[in-house]
Amino acid sequence: MTFFICTTCAVQFDDRDRPPESCPVCSDPRQYVPAAGQRWTTLEEIRRDHTTEVAPQGDLIGIGPRGGPGIGQRALLVPWGETNLLWDCVALLDEQTAVEIERRGGLGGIAISHPHFYSTMVEWAHRFDCPIHLPRTDAEWIMRPDPAIRLWDGDRLDLGHGVSLHRLGGHFPGSSVLVQEHGSDGRGTLLSGDLPLPAQDRRWVSFMWSYPNMIPLPDHEVRRIADVLAEISFETLHSAFWGDPVTDASEVVARSARRYCAALERVGAG
Repeated sequence: MTFFICTTCAVQFDDRDRPPESCPVCSDPRQYVPAAGQRWTTLEEIRRDHTTEVAPQGDLIGIGPRGGPGIGQRALLVPWGETNLLWDCVALLDEQTAVEIERRGGLGGIAISHPHFYSTMVEWAHRFDCPIHLPRTDAEWIMRPDPAIRLWDGDRLDLGHGVSLHRLGGHFPGSSVLVQEHGSDGRGTLLSGDLPLPAQDRRWVSFMWSYPNMIPLPDHEVRRIADVLAEISFETLHSAFWGDPVTDASEVVARSARRYCAALERVGAG
């Protein structure tokens, strides 16, 4: 039996003797199946062909494979009491990376922003003997069920040590952000997946229902998400991709939501 991994989204499936006919994550209109068709790989193949980069991302540590399957995200190692929480997930987990994480305090838990980044989360949970915290509203997208997965309900989950998860919805019903209250020298750090997503101009962020297919969110959803984030104190924003964080992030998110909704209103008026 083999745990096959979709080469496009890097989500790992439960054990089977042949690959699935299709990947439901990529067949969904928020993602895509490449023109060349559905392709599969395994963790063993990824380990053979790729290595992992572990590097600073502001005050945090980023972890991501050099090349390989997936959307190009990297995970973040978030200090959490005497250990760490892994925010989001990547397909490649090798022994060298595991040893480096253990040197920094190991993992006490995993939390993931949305299903596009579920990846090989069960492999990580087994390696570090820790739980995975996912919103119940996105349970249908779990392609490899496992007892390590703990589903949470509602709009907020307090994980202790000044770390909490907040469900925003929008991109997926369970799309969430992580808040590190003591981050950014006590001014607060917000970790998103790709909602909100920093623009190339770090003075702005955006909000989309589907990024690869360029389908926007309606203005009422963006206003609702902005209202939720307005109740959270944060100075810095990290998304799921390598790059500089957004600073003065609370104001950037509010300003960007206003610009986004105004743009949709202009289009509608036209």
